[in-house]
Amino acid sequence: MDEVRRPAWNIDVHRTALPAEPPGAPTPGGPWTQACRMVRDYEFSPPEIVRALYDPAAPLLGRDMLLEARFHALHFYCGVRVTEVVDETRDGTDHAWGWAYETLDGHLERGKVTYQVVKDGRTGAVEFLATCHSQGAPTLGPVTSLGWRLFGRRTQLRFYRRCGERMRHLVAAAMRGESVPARPPSTVDHLVYAPSDARAHRLDGLAVRRIAPG
Repeated sequence: MDEVRRPAWNIDVHRTALPAEPPGAPTPGGPWTQACRMVRDYEFSPPEIVRALYDPAAPLLGRDMLLEARFHALHFYCGVRVTEVVDETRDGTDHAWGWAYETLDGHLERGKVTYQVVKDGRTGAVEFLATCHSQGAPTLGPVTSLGWRLFGRRTQLRFYRRCGERMRHLVAAAMRGESVPARPPSTVDHLVYAPSDARAHRLDGLAVRRIAPG
């Protein structure tokens, strides 16, 4: 998009180094494969900040997801749609897999986020890569818009930092032979509530919930 440029948009690239593999193609059951699984199932998302509800039977490309953004006692429900799946070999050696979603009407933000796991086939280095361009949604009301300007960007950056920390922890645990995730995700009818350790808190009933917060 030609219109996506600073300062009107936030443009971010967040990289997290994961356990390495031997050079060459991805190792079966190795860090790259494990990290791809975490990305596929939205396990990397920190449940204290963002949770997701989606139909696992729906094809990944085109899948709609309902995100629950949690700002302390405020819970915002925002829709996104998976608009791109990344599955490619780059420069003949590097392997990348992941997907991207774009925000739908009623979201707190306007933009696109891409989550990828990339292996450098020459060195064996594996990294989790999150790239994003975003801005506050133009449809936000004055109160929500003020809140977004005051707290949204800070929370957004904390979210990406926690995603990286969580991904590193999950992959390291899987490589130690631990069962990751430790338990099946919660379900609502046929929908999955992710990540798998997202659980209702006794104080959630007191939270203020907003759907289509604009």
